[in-house]
Amino acid sequence: MEGNAVDAMNLAGSVGALDFSMWSLFIRADWVVKAVILTLIYASVWCWAIIFDKITKMRKLNKLAQEFENTFWSGTSLDDLYNKIGSQPKDPMTAVFVSAMREWRHAADKGTIAAASLSERIERVMMITVQREMDRVERYLTFLASTGSTAPFVGLFGTVWGIMNSFQSIAVSKNTSLAVVAPGIAEALFATALGLLAAIPAVLAYNMLSRDMDRYSSRLEGFAIEFMAILSRQAEEENKEG
Repeated sequence: MEGNAVDAMNLAGSVGALDFSMWSLFIRADWVVKAVILTLIYASVWCWAIIFDKITKMRKLNKLAQEFENTFWSGTSLDDLYNKIGSQPKDPMTAVFVSAMREWRHAADKGTIAAASLSERIERVMMITVQREMDRVERYLTFLASTGSTAPFVGLFGTVWGIMNSFQSIAVSKNTSLAVVAPGIAEALFATALGLLAAIPAVLAYNMLSRDMDRYSSRLEGFAIEFMAILSRQAEEENKEG
């Protein structure tokens, strides 16, 4: 009994002597596990950079859209507003407005405002602009989705590889003590933890940002429809006057 107690104390002491800090786990890990860990750390950092950038950008775009809508519905002349914005719109909503006004002025210069095809051209131009601007807004968003779906499996790969190394250590040393198995298992579980650390924020942020961007896209499309109605009424008035 005393021999068993001494062995248990020695085993506990040998395991306790090992350093299980994250840096030590990384240094002791196999090169494959190290590659997995570095990949997951890179993916996590890049995801957080995208998340902060998109959150900041969406707040700015919604603020600019609100300011433009307040000016647009204040009764300001469309021509004056177009001249004020110029050819370099600051946000997607002003870009939609500029694209429609550019087509409208082009038709006015040619005297074809009353043409039946003008409404279709303006509508098509605005929808193309909305799609182009949303593509820019949604840039890099797919990286969050990809990380959220693949990071756990990448971490699991590192875990499986680390556990394989632990079994190899047992086979080589012919020793099944915890001191032999613990380091490899700890390294393996570290890879799993990093996989979840990268995946969970990416999935949550992707869902939140996708919802916000869908709302913003609907806002742009709603403005385009309302603006199209205004231009159609003006075209009818021009037709009656003509």
